[in-house]
Amino acid sequence: MSLGRLAVPVLVVLLVLGLGGPAAAAEVPSPEPVCSVTDERITELSGLVSDGEHWYAINDGGTKVQIFVLGRDCAVQKVISGSTDPYDVEDLARAADGTFWLSDTGDNRKQRDTVALLAVTPQGKVTLYRLTYPDGQHDAEALLLDASGTPYLVTKNPLGEAGIYRPVQELSSPGPTPLERVGSLNIKSTDTPGGPVAGFGSVLVTGGAVSADGTVVALRTYTDAYLFPAPDQDVAAALRREPVRVPLPDEQQGEAIAFEPDGTLLSASEGSGPIRAVHGATSLVQSSPEGGEAAGGEASGGSSGTGGVDTVPGLLLAVVVAGGVVFAWTKLRSRSRR
Repeated sequence: MSLGRLAVPVLVVLLVLGLGGPAAAAEVPSPEPVCSVTDERITELSGLVSDGEHWYAINDGGTKVQIFVLGRDCAVQKVISGSTDPYDVEDLARAADGTFWLSDTGDNRKQRDTVALLAVTPQGKVTLYRLTYPDGQHDAEALLLDASGTPYLVTKNPLGEAGIYRPVQELSSPGPTPLERVGSLNIKSTDTPGGPVAGFGSVLVTGGAVSADGTVVALRTYTDAYLFPAPDQDVAAALRREPVRVPLPDEQQGEAIAFEPDGTLLSASEGSGPIRAVHGATSLVQSSPEGGEAAGGEASGGSSGTGGVDTVPGLLLAVVVAGGVVFAWTKLRSRSRR
């Protein structure tokens, strides 16, 4: 079933049952437009990183390996290209040594036997690392690279529970290297406007980033960013802590997120729209590794755990009830025509 067809009955039920209340956001600065990407080669901006001097951007898709080097005015200064033909690149990260990591992990139809990471040098040399999930196919649009260079994938699940995966051993090329599931994330629905599908945009994980010092981990949906404290630089542990929610309203298809070295949070959308900045974002996050754990060891996706509804029980209940409503309505109409 397509997401669009599923969204309508689910949203109706959410409204009727009152299950769609927004998670409370911390008092955070609003995102400020910096500049707009107008280059016709960047139409599906999906991944973004910063080295403090330049921004590096990628398109969503699988035609070719291309990393666009942007100035602070959003103009393309050059393109780093590789010869590898990817399947569906979704996110971008940059290691401490300057290597770019592209997550070729898109799988909307759940039909890939392997996904991949592509390590790209600034000169355009590409190394392919194939990966396999331990529990079937997943669509993943968020890549997190910790301070040691270990990659984490976070899946995009319209029914709520996003899985967190990392390699079980050192990556080998071409692989495949098996992944292990190290946790999951239940994001609460919010009322932040934006996203391609009303009501669902706030629970779908579309991108990720780690701060330059490794102490703050960010995941985003189409409408909001979630900042998790990682004082120990442990990504898996960070995603079990309570995050700070930063609304990113009115991004038509917000998928790109990045940190500047000074802690500014950057976001951008596919299609038209500016790159926006939330200054001082990392300072919003409590740095203590003690406490702050979300109930049950699962990140709840809402600040202070107030408001909203956990995505998994809320949406699953909505789907079940919506199915019952549709079935009953069909039966009543059938009887009325007899």
